Amino acid sequence: MRWATGTRKSPSAKIVKDIKRATRKQYSSEQKIRSVLDSLRGEDSIAGLCRREGITPSIYY
Repeated sequence: MRWATGTRKSPSAKIVKDIKRATRKQYSSEQKIRSVLDSLRGEDSIAGLCRREGITPSIYY
């Protein structure tokens, strides 16, 4: 009896995964540091900062 070493993915699943990978937003280190420093200043709320940066609070935390 042969055991499968992994699950096989259909070609369409691979295409969808490649599209998701290509459309995912990447944040530079400078953008991340700037966001954290802005939040530490306390001039704006986390929600306001996230709105301004175009990110969700869960990504920030």
